[in-house]
Amino acid sequence: MATAKKISYFAMQIPNRTGEAARILAALAKSGVNLLAFTGFPDGQSSQVDFVPANPKTFLAAARKMKLRLRSKKTGFLIRGNDKRGAIAGVLAKLAKASINVTAVDAACAGGGRFGAILWVRQKDITRAARALGAR
Repeated sequence: MATAKKISYFAMQIPNRTGEAARILAALAKSGVNLLAFTGFPDGQSSQVDFVPANPKTFLAAARKMKLRLRSKKTGFLIRGNDKRGAIAGVLAKLAKASINVTAVDAACAGGGRFGAILWVRQKDITRAARALGAR
């Protein structure tokens, strides 16, 4: 059984350079920031990185000190559950049944029989998606 939780996430563009994400992540960790998830992907000459902090206030304070140029806070979903064949398919099926398009998803086996995922829907669909997923 998978559980869904609404989360705040923050995105930004960084140079697509070796070690840039590692530098930012190390500085955030040194500032006491705990991330529930992090994802990044190339976007032309730069890369987009998304941060899902356990505590958004702590993250924002650290980001301000580091002068990170974050986009506005948005809402997504953190999915956790027992790993089995089709685990994320069941989650996506709930959204499809509610006619909600998933704009992006990152899912992985977490070991110990568990899986985790972060997923994004259009911001206008957050309330309906939360209802479809039973997210708190």
